[in-house]
Amino acid sequence: MELWIQVGTVLASYLVGSLSFAVIVSRLMGLNDPRSYGSKNPGATNVLRSGSKKAAILTLLLDALKGWLPVAAVLTFGQPYGLGAGAAALAGLAAFLGHLYPVFFGFKGGKGVATAVGVLVGVNGLLALATVGTFAIVVFFSRYVSLASMVAAVFAPVFYLFGDGAAWNAVGAEVLCLSVMALLLVWRHRENINRLLAGTESKLGAKKA
Repeated sequence: MELWIQVGTVLASYLVGSLSFAVIVSRLMGLNDPRSYGSKNPGATNVLRSGSKKAAILTLLLDALKGWLPVAAVLTFGQPYGLGAGAAALAGLAAFLGHLYPVFFGFKGGKGVATAVGVLVGVNGLLALATVGTFAIVVFFSRYVSLASMVAAVFAPVFYLFGDGAAWNAVGAEVLCLSVMALLLVWRHRENINRLLAGTESKLGAKKA
């Protein structure tokens, strides 16, 4: 029975993650589909290109929420059903995969930055703070949001391992899930990597010619 509960939890988490809020919010607010302009990425950054800061902020918060919710739900209510930190980590990974490959939107999703942050908040607030702090430092010095996202993603499992026994007790399943998320997030930024190497990646705050 516990196995089926775990399978059901992972599936439900994936379905929650498959809610592409960039598309949903844009439709509800009468904006163009974010997959039709800019980077064509259904995420908060591209929604911002629509000119609606409200829509972008709402997308950002909802994308983070869908990463946090499955993890928090398992940690809060899962113990009586045999679900612990490992199951919570798998639920977070499933939500992240749902964002990247949403079943409701033709398996064409976003890059997963906000959803990954939501998962980290669910796993441990201090871990999320350290990761977001890394993102902010890299953005401040480089002005590249994509580079900061990738560096922060790679450092998340590193921080988690270094904090073991001091800030938290590391769980193998969480290490694995955080590492998989980091690899996938970097993979989803492969076009940005090419532009960074070519020197054509846009910097934060840079005005277009």
